[in-house]
Amino acid sequence: HSPTITSMLSLNHEASISSKSSYRMPGSAPANGEATWPKDVGVIALEIYFPSQYVDQAELEQFDGVSTGKYTVGLGQARMGFCSDREDINSLCLTVVQRLMERNGLSYDQVGRLEVGTETIIDKSKSVKTVVMQLFEESGNTDVEGIDTTNACYGGTAALFNAVNWVESSSWDGRYALAVAGDIAVYATGSARPTGGAGAIAMLVGPNAPLAFDRGLRGTHMQHAYDFYKPDMASEYPVVDGKLSIECYLSALDRCYSVYRNKIHAQWQREGVDKRFSLEDFGYMVFHSPYCKLVQKSLARLVLSDFLSHPRSNTETGPFSGLEAFREVKPEETYFNRDVEKAFMKASTEMFDQKTKASLLVSNQNGNMYTPSVYGCLASVIAQHTPQHLAGQRIGLFSYGSGFAATLYSLRVSQDATPGSGLDKLCASLCDLKARLDSRRKVSPAMFAENMQLREDTHHLAPYVPQGAVEELFPGTWHLTRVDEKHRREYSRRSLNDDLPLEAGLVNSTTATEHIPSPVKKMPRLPASTAGPEAVTVSNGDH
Repeated sequence: HSPTITSMLSLNHEASISSKSSYRMPGSAPANGEATWPKDVGVIALEIYFPSQYVDQAELEQFDGVSTGKYTVGLGQARMGFCSDREDINSLCLTVVQRLMERNGLSYDQVGRLEVGTETIIDKSKSVKTVVMQLFEESGNTDVEGIDTTNACYGGTAALFNAVNWVESSSWDGRYALAVAGDIAVYATGSARPTGGAGAIAMLVGPNAPLAFDRGLRGTHMQHAYDFYKPDMASEYPVVDGKLSIECYLSALDRCYSVYRNKIHAQWQREGVDKRFSLEDFGYMVFHSPYCKLVQKSLARLVLSDFLSHPRSNTETGPFSGLEAFREVKPEETYFNRDVEKAFMKASTEMFDQKTKASLLVSNQNGNMYTPSVYGCLASVIAQHTPQHLAGQRIGLFSYGSGFAATLYSLRVSQDATPGSGLDKLCASLCDLKARLDSRRKVSPAMFAENMQLREDTHHLAPYVPQGAVEELFPGTWHLTRVDEKHRREYSRRSLNDDLPLEAGLVNSTTATEHIPSPVKKMPRLPASTAGPEAVTVSNGDH
């Protein structure tokens, strides 16, 4: 530790002696606060969960009777994860939060804020966050701020920003924050259905993080549009204007990038740095991914923006060679211009391969997770690179939610890639991501369609007992056991001891006890199931 952190730890030790009811985490500020920002606030740990079954998109093309390649080439999708009626937004978030806590050796009383971003609404009043609080009961920690945030696919980013803002504010009490993003993306039968998916992400937020926020570097654009929305409370399905949705996404990207670029130029000017910002300054660039092909088009869009913002850019050689004819185009007139799209996708091919392609692993294999989508892309980058490759890089992230709200911001990766560092442990926790994706069970398109019909027929039905097989879920997965006549939902957790070595190995790995500094108190757990998968049961309350 540096002298600063050592002195903080000393203060924390003294505080714990004087008050048994509170304690400080390594790297946290004294209780009375200081006149300085906490250092390097950002993502310390990241956990991802996706369903244990998927449908193959090539097989779905045949089943739907569409042209070969429509989903796989046209959309860039290979597999789509989906949930049976055993899983809902509450169970997804219960699963991902408990996995993050267990795998990182965290105690529930180390968390002072928990916020959930989702658009999968199953109750018009009660937040998903309050359901997740059941995990905290044994620890006795009820002093946890935050509730749900909702705006299509942007809710997870809003939850993450709120977590970061809390740590950097006078409200911070020295504990970690948790930002959770989860959704089940389903569509009615038709052309939009293959752009579905499901999953959840949990991110541990605090100081001295291996993925630190670039302070002051956020470009946001918010506007009103009916591009994608869910007005029918009796249905899971959205109303979608596909063409308008793409236009909103790309226009938001243009404006967010322009604002971000202006802010970083102003920052560099204050620091005496004389240079122009371009995509080359991002080590990696990740996007919200409704489908992979739109991400590829989006990177090309940013190259167009770089080209138009550099009026003297070289069109004889280099990345802009042969693009002179597009010098005078107006961005707002090019959203569906095939000539512009084709030219700049070609010009950005090498950059896409270097900075963005790796981010599409989860999106390609699991589909659109809505709020967790961009963070699944971030996880994909971390999973496929060594700490040494990532160290010191700036990662750009573009988050978009229909309706619409969008932000482009950046994270700075820690320079410390040594064994045992925060970055090393973050990479180690995600290095099995591809193996986890490959461990899922493939389901026929006919069975997928039956599952979708079952969800449609039983959505918000009460009383209801789910029909899906519990034994087909990953070990450690929370699942719905019943909905009573008052719409109260009850959940159980599938035992971790079931004989699936991959998932069990995740929990039993050395990472689980070494990733985060040892907690002050022994990590509380809900009772382990020894009498079968239904042994541990919780509900979402009596109100």
